[in-house]
Parts: sequence; structure tokens; C-alpha cells
Amino acid sequence: MRREKFIEFGGPNGGDGGRGGDVYFKGDANLTSLFDLRLHPHQRAGNGIAGMGDQKTGKAGSDKIIKVPLGTLIINDETDEIHHEILEEDTHLVLKGGRGGLGNVHFKSATNRAPRYAQPGEPGAEICVRLELKLIADVGLVGFPNAGKSTLISSISNARPKIADYPFTTLVPNLGVVKVNDYRSFVVADIPGIIEDAHQGTGLGFRFLKHIKRTSVLAFLVDSSEFVKTDPLENFSILLNELSQFSPDLLEKKRIVLLTKIDAIQQDLNIQEIIDTFKSKGEEIYPISSVTRKGLDRIIYRLADIVTAERSNPLQIDER
Repeated sequence: MRREKFIEFGGPNGGDGGRGGDVYFKGDANLTSLFDLRLHPHQRAGNGIAGMGDQKTGKAGSDKIIKVPLGTLIINDETDEIHHEILEEDTHLVLKGGRGGLGNVHFKSATNRAPRYAQPGEPGAEICVRLELKLIADVGLVGFPNAGKSTLISSISNARPKIADYPFTTLVPNLGVVKVNDYRSFVVADIPGIIEDAHQGTGLGFRFLKHIKRTSVLAFLVDSSEFVKTDPLENFSILLNELSQFSPDLLEKKRIVLLTKIDAIQQDLNIQEIIDTFKSKGEEIYPISSVTRKGLDRIIYRLADIVTAERSNPLQIDER
């Protein structure tokens, strides 16, 4: 009620309440996982501020913008209805904030000069959603069975794939997030080992190769251990041939070569000679050992640099 000196019956003077904040999901190309939201599963927009005297309307509640990686599905956890699929860096409204209440000034009339009633605001809406990330890995590990892909991804990330000394230990893609520092990370995919004629369906065939198309950088793993008698350059040529037979566009992707298992290298193999041969063919090559971690820090930072550059200028590949 209006209360001023010399005004005994000022009448109703209450302002309206502010609306509640809205909840949005926004795509962010710099994010690669939903890990932060897993740690903070409850997200809330701000409450509207109550109306004040002198017919002052309360401030609206602050909106809540939840950033998610591109490729995230927002699914109603109760009905399994898909609300949105975040494919671009745009904003999608998921919950509208509640309407603010009306002050008593709206309810005065000729017969009720001093209404002591105000309309309450609407309660805020709630929803339980499930987020599923259709993850597109930044780095795809390409190599024959037992080339060391699973061991590498377990050494540079928190992924724990099955590791054994027989072919096709990896039957489904394994994904690991490689944390470079507080500001940079990338996703690496350990996909089932390729064999000759994989483009025709041999071995795991298309189940393997279709995942290669979803990566932006390829890391070719070439085994140099004493257990492999074939020439590393020959193995690399077979890998390139299989990818080109499946889709020539794959050879346009940025790639590096990792000479693996140098802790158990063939006795008659000259590492420097192999490296020089690859370099002479224009390939970027790094000798590594996932067991002793030799060379791993170097390739982590190198891959991070490549991924950063590729994200700013992604290669578009026809998925047909």
C-alpha cells in the first residue's frame, strides 16, 4: 500500500514480480565431452525478483545457458523424445521461465479500493533430460591388428580398452579424451584393426572403415617390433591402399605416422633409415613406445596442434 505523509489512504501500490529465467542449450565447437555436466548434473536458472512498492516491477531471473559439444542429443529421460540435436553453435530453448506474479494494483476496483491480494507467480518448470554425444573423434588410430593402438590410447588417456596379443582384440571403437592442459584436449579413437582387403569387407571391413571417415586427423601406427617381419614401409603402403579403395577422400586428411614398439625393435632394423625413408616421401613420422612412454609427450602436443588447426578449418567429406 502507498504510505506517504499526508496521504492516509494511498491505495494499492505493489509492483509485479519478475519472470523466472529460461534454460537454454548452446552448441560449443571447443567442447569435446560432457564430463563437466556429469560432475554438475543439476542446472538451474535464476528466480525472478519479487515486486516492490511504488509499482516497481521485480528484476527477471537470469537465464541459464548450458554449453554442450556439437553432436549432442537432448532427450527427455521420461518419454525418450528428442528435444534437439545440437549440430551448430546456436542456442535452443528447453525450459521457459515461469511468469512473474501481478501486484495488488491490478485488482483495485470501484468496490474494492484497497485489495490485499496479489497474484502469485508461476512456479518454475522442471525437466529431466539425458544427453547423448554422437562423438566424432578428432584423431583416428589406423593400423594392423596388434600394432599397438589399444596400448597407445590407454597410455595417453583414461580409456581402458581390452589389450591382448591376438588379432581383433578391439571389436568396437574405443574413445579416449586426451587432456593436454587445462585449456586443451582432444578425442582419440582406437578403432578395430585393419587388414588387407578390408575395403571389401574382409575382417571387420566396413565396421572399421566407416569410423575413419568421422575423424579429422589420422595417426598411422606401424609396428617395428621383432615380432613383425614385414617392412614398415610396406605395411604403411597397404594401409594407405585400403583407405583409398574405401574412399579416396581419406587420403586428403591430415596424417602422421607413428613407428611403434621401438622398445622391442627388430635387430636388423635401422630406425633412422626408416624415418628418413618416410620423410623423403613427405610423411611426418615419430618413433614411440607406449610401454616405456618414450616419445608420447611429443606426439600428444603435436596432435593437439594439428587438431586445433583442423577444427578451425575442418575437412568436409561426403558420407554417402
